[in-house]
Amino acid sequence: MKNKLLVALTASMLAFGAYAQDTKIGALMDVTGPIANFMPPLQNAAALAIKHINAQGGLLKGKAVLVVGDTQGGAQTAVDAAGKLVNLEKVPVVMGAFMSGTTMAAANAVTIPAGVVLLSPTATTPAMTGLVDKDTVYRLVPSDNYQGEVLARMVLKAGIKKVAVTYVNNDYGVGIGTTFMAAYKAAGGTITGSAKHEEKKNSYRSELATLTSGGPEALVVIAYAGDSGGVIVKQSIEGGLFKRFIGTDGLRDEALIKDVGAKALADSFFSSPTSPADNKAQAMLHKMFNDEFKAGADKAFVDQTYDATFMVALAIERAGSADRGKIAAALRAIATGKGEVILPGEWAKAKKLIGEGKAITYVGAGGAYVFDANGDVTGHIGKFVVDGDKYKQTEILQ
Repeated sequence: MKNKLLVALTASMLAFGAYAQDTKIGALMDVTGPIANFMPPLQNAAALAIKHINAQGGLLKGKAVLVVGDTQGGAQTAVDAAGKLVNLEKVPVVMGAFMSGTTMAAANAVTIPAGVVLLSPTATTPAMTGLVDKDTVYRLVPSDNYQGEVLARMVLKAGIKKVAVTYVNNDYGVGIGTTFMAAYKAAGGTITGSAKHEEKKNSYRSELATLTSGGPEALVVIAYAGDSGGVIVKQSIEGGLFKRFIGTDGLRDEALIKDVGAKALADSFFSSPTSPADNKAQAMLHKMFNDEFKAGADKAFVDQTYDATFMVALAIERAGSADRGKIAAALRAIATGKGEVILPGEWAKAKKLIGEGKAITYVGAGGAYVFDANGDVTGHIGKFVVDGDKYKQTEILQ
């Protein structure tokens, strides 16, 4: 698996060696930083999409070449990585980034001014909805406004009437945190205490001690497991402050299980964007993924990463060129819900139909994506629990 990934990524990053007719696809990935633990299977998902494209006729008149820029999980480093992709590599489109903060920074500073379409598989901040972006910023997961409301219902459905909340002070944490608290209170729940916290601190013990007052039944943690979220859960357990945790997709990281142990998380649960139940496209992708990499298809956001990579390539093929100005309309054209259905891996079929001038619509492993005027989609939120050294989905909510 590691050798295949290394080969795929090494090949993808040798953009300067690409033939003149090859087409570059930019990928902003948070390879290092607070969500680095998520990235290996997502890098594999992007590499698999490129492999499917090139094995079935290629992109336009050549091959698709994935050019990866590492945001390092920071705003300025995301801007730097995006600048290299857009201004030096001259990519016509960007897949990524993955964190809300890195996506917003790259979009505002680089891709929007350059008129380059950016499609994030995972960024959830509500601020993306209101961007003045000239129809260039899209995503494949619901806004935090949606996930926050669903999480509130999920918590109440579990019979939990009183919670304390801590959320990280960034686009992601503030987005879900504020929406969750408003929806939870409106539905009859009680917030016994809340705290907005900063990243990269060594200790959160004083804040946690304060949050124990009022008799909360659980602590809602909206942060990344590779940063403040993991530290907060661990220090809560070590100090005997909280025993039950509720998290969002940022905390649904197997690094958390390794760090604190499955037993300590036995009563906890987590929300995360997911695919509709019984999705044929998801089953297809997961088989292809595990055949290629032996494992990992069930990891968070594999579906959306493959779909986003495949979709931006479909948009280029539909546009008929790598003209940046034509890609937004083409992206919308392959995600209307109308036309011949294209499933994961069906590049040859899509290329043939596009060549014949026929309408297609991509139905991915994450479901069917139809963008609204803001580039947003609706979606499904899964409830996940710890099952051994992994997370298991137990329910899907809308």
